[in-house]
Amino acid sequence: MSNAKERKHAKKMRNQPTNVTLSSGFVPDRGEKHLNGGGKPFRAQKLDPSSGTSRQQQAKMAHYPPPRPDVNEQSSSKVMFRKKGGWKAGPEGTSQEIPKYITASTFAQARAAEISAMLKAVTQKSSNSLVFQTLPRHMRRRAMSHNVKRLPRRLQEIAQKEAEKAVHQKKEHSKNKCHKARRCHINRMLEFNRRQKKNRWLETHIWHAKRFHMVKQWGYCLGERPTVKSHRACYRAMTHRCLLQDLSYYCCLELKGKEEEILKALSPMCSIDTGLTFAAVHCLSGKRQGSLLLYRAHQYPRGMLGPVLFIWKPERTPGDTSESRQLWIWLHPTLKQDILEEIKAACQCIEPVESTACIPDPLLAPAQEKSPAKLPDEKIGKKRKRKDDGENAKPVKKFMGDGTRAAHEPRSWSSSTTGIVISDLTMEINRFRLIGPLSHAILTEALQAAAVHTEGEDTENTPHRWWTETCKNPDSVSLHRRQEAVFDLLGGITSPAEIPAGTILGLTVGDPRINLPQKRSKVLPNPEKCQDNEEVRQLRLEGVPVECAHSFIWSQAICKSVTENKMSDQDLNRKRSELLVPGSQLVLGPRESKIPLLLIHQPGRVTGDGQRGWGSGWDVLLPKAWGMAFWIPFIYRGARVGGLKETAVHSQYKRSPSIQTDYRDNTSEISVKLRKHKKILYTLFIRRPPAKRPNYVKLGTLAPFCLPWEQLTRDWESRVRAQEELSGASSPSGGESDSRDQAPCAPTPGQAAQGSGAGGTALHDSSEPEGAMDTECPAQAGTEQVSGQDARGQLLCVLRSRASLKQLSAWCRPSSGDSRAAARRAPGRGQQELTAEARRSLLARFPRALVWVSLSLPGKGSPEPHAMICVPAQEDLLQLRRDRLYCGPQEPKHSDPFKSQIRKQKERQTREKRRHLGRAALGGLAEGDPAAGPPAPTLGLWPGPLPNVTAHCSRVLLGFVTQGDFSMAVGGGEALGFVSLTGLLDMLAGQAAAERGLVLLRPPASPQYRLARVTVEV
Repeated sequence: MSNAKERKHAKKMRNQPTNVTLSSGFVPDRGEKHLNGGGKPFRAQKLDPSSGTSRQQQAKMAHYPPPRPDVNEQSSSKVMFRKKGGWKAGPEGTSQEIPKYITASTFAQARAAEISAMLKAVTQKSSNSLVFQTLPRHMRRRAMSHNVKRLPRRLQEIAQKEAEKAVHQKKEHSKNKCHKARRCHINRMLEFNRRQKKNRWLETHIWHAKRFHMVKQWGYCLGERPTVKSHRACYRAMTHRCLLQDLSYYCCLELKGKEEEILKALSPMCSIDTGLTFAAVHCLSGKRQGSLLLYRAHQYPRGMLGPVLFIWKPERTPGDTSESRQLWIWLHPTLKQDILEEIKAACQCIEPVESTACIPDPLLAPAQEKSPAKLPDEKIGKKRKRKDDGENAKPVKKFMGDGTRAAHEPRSWSSSTTGIVISDLTMEINRFRLIGPLSHAILTEALQAAAVHTEGEDTENTPHRWWTETCKNPDSVSLHRRQEAVFDLLGGITSPAEIPAGTILGLTVGDPRINLPQKRSKVLPNPEKCQDNEEVRQLRLEGVPVECAHSFIWSQAICKSVTENKMSDQDLNRKRSELLVPGSQLVLGPRESKIPLLLIHQPGRVTGDGQRGWGSGWDVLLPKAWGMAFWIPFIYRGARVGGLKETAVHSQYKRSPSIQTDYRDNTSEISVKLRKHKKILYTLFIRRPPAKRPNYVKLGTLAPFCLPWEQLTRDWESRVRAQEELSGASSPSGGESDSRDQAPCAPTPGQAAQGSGAGGTALHDSSEPEGAMDTECPAQAGTEQVSGQDARGQLLCVLRSRASLKQLSAWCRPSSGDSRAAARRAPGRGQQELTAEARRSLLARFPRALVWVSLSLPGKGSPEPHAMICVPAQEDLLQLRRDRLYCGPQEPKHSDPFKSQIRKQKERQTREKRRHLGRAALGGLAEGDPAAGPPAPTLGLWPGPLPNVTAHCSRVLLGFVTQGDFSMAVGGGEALGFVSLTGLLDMLAGQAAAERGLVLLRPPASPQYRLARVTVEV
């Protein structure tokens, strides 16, 4: 303890000046007698000879003369003793001898040095803290850092000097520009343009970036979900109000040419068996928007490319005498490259068009982008005034359109044989989607038809020459009046679901920024407009007349003029501030912009028995550079904005396929996206501690991250073939249908467990090298390769024939004593009975096919992606008959035959690594890591080729869920997925008529099965 106390004392004395020697106050001589005030001798306390501090003190006190014992004078100084509590003063009256005489000059110099040292120690700071920071906390105040008078008076002078020093101290200029320079308009536009070179920005990007979680997908920066909790609010907006989405990232391909040549080139890429084609009557006239599935030429039902939307330009338009037609094809950006190449090959368009007449150039030229960077260095960080005398470069404008394309990259391709010209209009047209019943009210409130120019108005200085010329044509004015009347009728229709699907309305509107309200409000339908007259009934029944579908947005020259002559927000606000009455209506007259639009009706839920029309709305197509001018007015009328997550929820609640998950037979970038998703799931699994990971081997889940579709179809084909051979051998004279109807629909749990064990043993004894499950899912490596081979051999496909899907949908419905249900399934209505011949003919047309189905859970359970769809066993159906509240069976626990192997392999690798390190330490240089062989398998994942996926668990596997969650639309769990066509027919044939369509759902990380009902959506 003594050493610690001495160190503590030394720490207290560390800031004392070095040129002054201060005694510690005690006498160094041990055992020497001193006289107190009473003349009685006493002996001072002995010092520890081993203490280093005492030796130093003795050395410092050596130059003092020894005290005389006969001196009786008392001194006012006290003797310091080392006691239990530290260094303390001795008893009162204790004194030590002083010299008889001193030299005045020497004594004064010594005292002056001590005083100078003391003053220096007091005034000089021992740390980097400011004066107000040295005060006790109870004396500090909030404004002391910048208000000197709040400090105590004794410290105000020092604080004033510190403040002056901080003001005059010059800091080095950072290499980055200051905040004002970064916010300068010219530099900000340059920075925004530079950041769009890699990932494209939508025109609403800045608005989204402040309010949304942004993600980089498909070459765009898109808003994924709002930063606020809004999942239920967005659902309420889709159901009762209005949800707004920016779909401008969708790609648009334009085909120009003769109608016969375009239809002849595109007909091999679609099939009438799947629904509409490009030659549909209502779509060909330009009255409706169509949707179809594109395939590679002459490869249906395989070679899937993806879904597209298409619009034909109306045939008869005012002033248009050309025989060529225009076709717009809208598609998802993941499908653009494959579909563009296939269309170019089908139309024989291989010659790039160098002319920029059909595609406008970006507003930012390369020379304009580089000119501001040549400013002198001394002006960086200072405010620069823009001069109008031509000395400085022109103001930099932001990118409008696709800024990632190179200047030499072609955007149009033509064919001298067919005369067709293909143009890529990506990012040249904005597309907004309004979903919900208040879409009509928001559209009619935010948009107003453009005013027609009269002869008395001064139109010489107007920049909108195209509208002036249009107003001179009486037919064009009459058409504009009719379009305005039809648009006004929409305000009297309560829901977009009452309009025929795909209706198109062309319109020319004024600048929506002029009518922008002062505050954000919620628009409600106007009861005065809700009139059930003949015009409204005609609109609900037949839609918009075909002549009203015309729009000037089809003209690239007019769109370019509208984009370039747009009045900036700054000029518009300046004119608004010059009004005599603040807040009054701003009238621009002929200088007001006129914007051509296309309003396209989007149908909601069109399948199923309930909630028909849910999620319907309108798409608004407008020229580029006008995105924010329409975005803000829609929001100010009560529209709520959604992102990519809301798009997925809207698709799931409509029970429509999602482009990302529900086109499994597509071999384009969707497959690449799915492989990336597998890596993400595997990475999340590995990041968790081993004790917190689910053991998928024990749960009986073979592929938690990958979905082996090809192996599923092959196993079902082998299973059904073996059942047919077995039934044929047992009853060679009997009919197959009778034996099949008596056969159980699934093996018993004991038989399935035996099959699973046999499969696992075969895998364990195989000569395949066992490897770890990496991010590419080696457990499904064989499946992936087989799928790729079948992509060339065209074996795997998805059933999309509408006639076959209707037949399957009827077979999946349970039949009871109800006569109406029996009538629906009667063969007289064009439907066949579920016989062996009908199953065999369907499988012959579509071998190894998948069927897209929807599943609903009547009881508990919330399905999740990659959940397994299984066939219920006979005992499950018996238990359900006894107890209607039966929730489902449980999967028995499986054994993990790889656990001991993984442990032994890890121990072997550890020993090898230690042995290698020992050799390296002795030899000095290692030739390589012997432990760097095949990595150890991951605990809980199946490490080798998969066994029979259908019979691995106690319930026969039928398919997988691709998207599923709790649905607020129905108040229960809903899921979408794929099942094997062969397995579905086999299950339906083995189930009773009243129990058809019952399946089991099991999540990958749970042993609990849940009952669900499968439905084939048509």
